Amino acid sequence: MSHGDHRTAGDLTPLSPAFFHILLSLGAGERHGYAIKREIAARTEGKLKLGPGVLYGSINKMLELGLIEETDDRPDPHLDDERRRYYRITNYGRKVARAEGARMRELAQLAAATFGVPRHA
Repeated sequence: MSHGDHRTAGDLTPLSPAFFHILLSLGAGERHGYAIKREIAARTEGKLKLGPGVLYGSINKMLELGLIEETDDRPDPHLDDERRRYYRITNYGRKVARAEGARMRELAQLAAATFGVPRHA
């Protein structure tokens, strides 16, 4: 039984920006920590840069919660550093990410209804 089996996906929302972006990154495929960091920085156009403490602290907590797992699958050893640890999102992590996306969508709709839709974000 994984850590997430006894909870609902909404139990962990709202997620921290770091958790949500890590899940988004791993939703596209397995990655090692530094690749996660680079992908997040690129996707947010540099607006979110996770330092090593936040990145690896978040990864460790997400492993404990069952949102992600370490994978034994490795690329060709000649193309990769053997010290790297690779991670993938779990089914529970996908459910939590979907719940967070729905929560954020509802919040954005409430903000639009309350304040109107801005012309430029």
